[in-house]
Amino acid sequence: MTSWFISDLHLAPEETRITAGFLEFLQKPQAKHQLYILGDFFNYWVGDDIVDPYVEEIKQALRETAKRGVQLFFMHGNRDFLVGQQFCDDINCTLLPDPSLVTLNGESVLLMHGDSLCTKDTEYMNFRAMVRGNDWQQKFLSQSVADRQAFAQKAREESQKGNAMKDMDILDVTSSEVNRLMTEHKVSRMIHGHTHRPNTHEFQHDHSPMQRIVLGDWYTQGWYLKVDKQGYHLVEFDLPA
Repeated sequence: MTSWFISDLHLAPEETRITAGFLEFLQKPQAKHQLYILGDFFNYWVGDDIVDPYVEEIKQALRETAKRGVQLFFMHGNRDFLVGQQFCDDINCTLLPDPSLVTLNGESVLLMHGDSLCTKDTEYMNFRAMVRGNDWQQKFLSQSVADRQAFAQKAREESQKGNAMKDMDILDVTSSEVNRLMTEHKVSRMIHGHTHRPNTHEFQHDHSPMQRIVLGDWYTQGWYLKVDKQGYHLVEFDLPA
């Protein structure tokens, strides 16, 4: 089984190079392959009731990928945590909880978006707890699409300003949280995105070898992780001009 992993594309109509790169990338997975989208697929998502030509273009491309026999999986990110079952049903995709365990090459591997690992960023963690609550989401989704979009845009701008003032260490994962979750789920390998720091980290915990693979964002280059019988391959590639 060949599995592909991507995250942090931040798709939006104005991001034409990223969109073109993603549509080209979708030709790589073949029948019986798996494609995992580990969050922040869209720049923001304010509800499955959105009617938009750009969103429909992306959904159609994913539907065609599923028709080829590719299994699709989606995990929420901090930008698109409101993606719901309707969206997944529309593209024949399985919505995964964060975290999730999957089997790759006979090994149990932990998948996450990665934002919940950044526990030093207490301001964000408090915001995350609020917006992931059912009461907040029901109230938010009851508003007009225009009001939801305005809120999302404002939240994005405030997040960018706030992050610019935070130490990089605060915005990265907390090692103790990584160790805790890997121990809890009894795994030696983790795959996540969110931090925009693509790398493969080898480390020891409780005298056991561990590996944490971080997916890259698509702001300037494309990134994917391919897992096949030959192993784990973190790949950077050029986006279309």
